[in-house]
Amino acid sequence: MKKAENIIVGISIGDLNGIGSEVILKTFEDARMLELCTPVIFANVKLLSFVKKSFQSTSLLHGIDKLDQIVVGKINVLNVWKEVVDLKLGESDAKAGEYAIKSFVAATNALKDGLIDVLVTAPINKYNIQSDEFKFPGHTDYLDQELEGNALMLMVQDSLRVGLLTDHIPLNEVASHLTEELIRKKIETVKQSLIQDFSINKPKIAVLGLNPHCGDGGVIGTEDDSIIKPALKKLFEKGTLVFGPFSADGFFGSNQYEKYDAVIATYHDQGLIPFKTLSFGNGVNYTAGLNKIRTSPDHGTAYDIAGKGIADFNSFKEAVYLALDIYHSRNQYAEISIKPLKTKEK
Repeated sequence: MKKAENIIVGISIGDLNGIGSEVILKTFEDARMLELCTPVIFANVKLLSFVKKSFQSTSLLHGIDKLDQIVVGKINVLNVWKEVVDLKLGESDAKAGEYAIKSFVAATNALKDGLIDVLVTAPINKYNIQSDEFKFPGHTDYLDQELEGNALMLMVQDSLRVGLLTDHIPLNEVASHLTEELIRKKIETVKQSLIQDFSINKPKIAVLGLNPHCGDGGVIGTEDDSIIKPALKKLFEKGTLVFGPFSADGFFGSNQYEKYDAVIATYHDQGLIPFKTLSFGNGVNYTAGLNKIRTSPDHGTAYDIAGKGIADFNSFKEAVYLALDIYHSRNQYAEISIKPLKTKEK
C-alpha cells in the first residue's frame, strides 16, 4: 500500500485562458494537501510561475522534464511543452484549446501507463479544443476510448450522486437513444461504482422518468412504460435494488433523493440542474465505469473572472479529495476481493 503522500495525482491544466491554473495553484497552497498526495501538473513551469505571480500565490513549483523526476512532497510541473505561450485571459482561443489537449493527452497517457495514480482535469472549452486530431465533445468521451470499461458521468457531492443515461446529446435525440440495453448497462455501471468506489455493499438506485409525470400512462409519451419500466423490472428481479421511474419534477424538491445512494437521470439537464442547484461550488464530476480514476470540478472555464484572482477553488479541491477517496476505496475493494473474509465452519 502506498503512503498517502506517494499517491501521484496527475492534473491536466485545462483552458489556459480560464481559471484552471488559478484553482490548481490555490488548492496546493495549503501544505497539508502535500501530506495527502503528490501533484504533477501537465503544463509548463514558466507559464505557471507567471500565473502564480499574477495573484501572489505562495505555491512553490518544481519543474521536471520526465515523470521519473517527480519529487514527493512538492508541486511538480511536467514541461509538456517548452515554448512561450501568450495568454488571452478571459477569451476563447484556438491556441489555448490546443495546449489544453496537449496537457490532457499527456496526462491520460501517463494514467494508462501507471505513471500517475489518478487524474484530475481542470475545465476546458468544448468548442476551442476541436481539431483534426481531437474530435471529442469533451474529456469523458476521449477517456472512454482510451481506457478500459464504459464511461459514465457521475456527479458527486457527499452522499448526493447523480448519473446520466444520456449526456452530451441534443435534447430532441434523447428518446431515440433510450433502450433497455442502454439502461441495463448504465445501471450496472453505477451499481458497480457504488460498490467498489464508494464502499456501499447493497446500493439503492433511483431512476427518473423521461416524460412529465412519467408519461401519465401514455398520455404524455410512452417511453417510460415501454422502455424504462421493463428494464428496471428485469434488473430488480435479478437482485439490483433499482427503483422508479420517478417523476422528475418533484423528486429533488421533496428530498426523495436522500433515500437512495445514487439517482440516474435520463438526460443531461434533468440531472445536472438540480445537482448544481443543491451543490454548486462543492460538486465533483467523476467518470465512473473505467479502470482508471478521473475527477474534475463541477464548473467551467469561467472566462468572466479569469485572471482576477477571485476564483473559488473549493470544487477543484473536492475533486482531488474524491479521487484520493476512490483510490483508497478501490484498493480496499481489490484486497477484499482477493482475500474474502472466511466464515467459521459449523
